[in-house]
Amino acid sequence: MARDTDVLVLGGGSTGCGIARDLAIRGLEVTLVERGNLTDGTTGRMHGLLHSGGRYAVSDRASARECIEENRVLREIAGHCVEETGGLFVKRPDDSDAYFQEKLEGCRDCGIPATVLSGREAREVEPYLADDIERAIEVPDGAVDPFRLCVANAVDAERHGARIETHAEVIDLLREGDDVYGVEVRHESGPGKRTHATPGTTEEITAEYVVNATGAWAGQIGALADLEIEVRPSKGVMTIMNVRQVDTVINHCRPKGDADIVVPHETTAILGTTDEEVTDPDDYPEAQWEVDEMIDQLSKLVPILEDARTIRSFWGVRPLYEPPGRGTQDPTDITRDFFLLDHADRDGVSGISSIVGGKFTTYRAMAEEIADHVCDKLGVDARCVTAEKPLPGSENGGVLEDAMADFGLRSPIARRSKQRLGSRAKEVLETDEPNPVICACEGVTRAEIQDAIEGSGSDLNAVRIRTRASMGNCQGGFCSQEMAHELHPEYDEETVRAALDELYQERWKGQRHALWGEQLSQAMLTHALHATTMNRDRDPADGREEIEYAAFDAGQKRGQAPSQEGP
Repeated sequence: MARDTDVLVLGGGSTGCGIARDLAIRGLEVTLVERGNLTDGTTGRMHGLLHSGGRYAVSDRASARECIEENRVLREIAGHCVEETGGLFVKRPDDSDAYFQEKLEGCRDCGIPATVLSGREAREVEPYLADDIERAIEVPDGAVDPFRLCVANAVDAERHGARIETHAEVIDLLREGDDVYGVEVRHESGPGKRTHATPGTTEEITAEYVVNATGAWAGQIGALADLEIEVRPSKGVMTIMNVRQVDTVINHCRPKGDADIVVPHETTAILGTTDEEVTDPDDYPEAQWEVDEMIDQLSKLVPILEDARTIRSFWGVRPLYEPPGRGTQDPTDITRDFFLLDHADRDGVSGISSIVGGKFTTYRAMAEEIADHVCDKLGVDARCVTAEKPLPGSENGGVLEDAMADFGLRSPIARRSKQRLGSRAKEVLETDEPNPVICACEGVTRAEIQDAIEGSGSDLNAVRIRTRASMGNCQGGFCSQEMAHELHPEYDEETVRAALDELYQERWKGQRHALWGEQLSQAMLTHALHATTMNRDRDPADGREEIEYAAFDAGQKRGQAPSQEGP
């Protein structure tokens, strides 16, 4: 029986996009489906750490070895997505000397370069460290842009013939007897959805082989075909600060605990994280109190965090997997390793395998393992080349040419543009048209926005993950309408307004957990600007009471619960 595609990949996170790229390069016909935008799940809700493996060098050395190996690979193939910040595991006076030594020995045993620094030497590397930091272990941690990396994989997959279908939710697995042969998807309706199908319709997509790469949702997908997959989702809350307080990844050198890492990321710093097992990966509880505690704890390592502004908080779900029979009670004890589940061998159901567990840093290795498996199942003889073939934008090995005065841009803007675009910078930025800055916080120009619209359609959240526009200090308050303006005249007014609303609400979703102090005033300013200049609150103009700005001057105190309604 003829099938629509050779391989159907479920999930548009880092692993799913990596699998699609790997298989497409090997010459297979590939279709990927994702219920939202690319990175809609765990990938888009991580803390941006490119692991050296140091965090697992004591508790999970197999994962640590995988991390350092893939860390080196990603620096080579995705240089435009990686910032080589370095990392420090820092020890305070009340931390264990024995654990510090165990961490050092674990790093060296796993092949992770590790150097001991005195407190003074550590503060020379990172001046804002607390004065009572006694010692530190320096490791090759880095910062990585998960959005840019995921999109680069998807773009390369498409270049090799893959079909990438976003906003296509799997509503059923097609199973006949003991064989899975495809899925039924529902294409999301509404303006701005990048799709090859008619929005609002359902579609059956058949395949020779199906790969379940849905991470924390793998169990829910498996259940559609009566397959039991023992994923144990673990929630982690993170918060984003208004500026970049550190330039080095700061880890608290202690056995385990919440609030133990600060990751410099682009123009911000991301604080993390908590670890709590959940039953439903789509259940997003309030995070206000966890954020409050996180800032208090991490301020002991980096004191200036105490007086910094929190611009948004978010939480992601780790797709932890524990083989049956282990019964681990504490999610922090579950391995971060990944597992390939061949459902033909395990459950007697052919045509489908799942890839579960793992981490963002090891996404490429996960993709390679399951791509090898799929090729073996389909009788395809083709080796993996993703560890040596640069991703689009990194063809120059991650070395970017001097940004000074290029393309007529101010040098700081040019530098950031080139960091995002890599070897595509000349292609995108060299234009005879005016190229003003649209997003001042992140330094994103009109040319980048237009390039992203060309690839994403009118979905401004897809434009956001490609460019970082609206992800800076103002969280879209000053640039979201400018981004929407760039959709005209190709898209009609209804589509543009809907796209703006969707972006605005996505930005608000993460801010409402952080409404205290100056951030409350910032949110009110954004609301007032949008309400008074565009009537975004849809209030009648006549008889409207004047906004009481003075009520927001003192700000909300940390620990008070925010409103649940958007501005």
